[in-house]
Amino acid sequence: MARQDQVLVLEPPHELKFRGPFTDVVTASLKLNNPTARNVCFKVKTTAPRRYCVRPNSGVIDSGTSINVSVMLQPFDYDPNEKSKHKFMVQSMLAPPEMTDMECVWKEAKPEELMDSKLRCVFELPPENEKTHDTDTKLSAASSTKAESPPPLPKSGSAALDDTEVRKIMEESRRLQVEVQRLRQENRQMQMRDDDGLRKNPAPMPSSSSSSSGVGLKEEGPSTRLLALSVLFFVIGVIIGKLLL
Repeated sequence: MARQDQVLVLEPPHELKFRGPFTDVVTASLKLNNPTARNVCFKVKTTAPRRYCVRPNSGVIDSGTSINVSVMLQPFDYDPNEKSKHKFMVQSMLAPPEMTDMECVWKEAKPEELMDSKLRCVFELPPENEKTHDTDTKLSAASSTKAESPPPLPKSGSAALDDTEVRKIMEESRRLQVEVQRLRQENRQMQMRDDDGLRKNPAPMPSSSSSSSGVGLKEEGPSTRLLALSVLFFVIGVIIGKLLL
């Protein structure tokens, strides 16, 4: 006796399409409609059970209702040159008036009571422009995240110095300030004495180079020391400023 025609209406009716990339789980939906006046039992089977997860894979569809079945393809290395040979079959039968155990119903069902519909699996990759757009979006997001990340803070040189060394430098700086002030005062006093002496006793130009050299050394001694101490004080001040930043 020939089997009955499928009473369930399948959407889609002939094939399940899975759209890549297939580096993650890809889900296809299958809708089962029951337009009859009886409840219908169903089962979903596949030729590759290890590659798919089906939820729900069996159940009962009440009269005039429908149910959505999720078919999840597990990640795999996709080869575009290889055609998919995976297939699904939706098997169904009219539910008995009094049904308590579904497994027993399927075991006791007669072949002529069973109905089935077959669907093939189709693997698709997104168009090249969509893949390029996705790649550019990911790269842009990665670049933005990298640009927004704050740069690492440089290590401060003062971390290597303890409080004792800092205090020593500060004390040396204050001592140099006092010395610079003293030399400035001494230099001003000497200049005032020289100016007074020149106004009272203008001296002729020295004829000897050795005499000129001696005067120059006498006048330039405090200024030279003052300049050297000023430069040293400036260098130490710069070092202290950097350490305290």
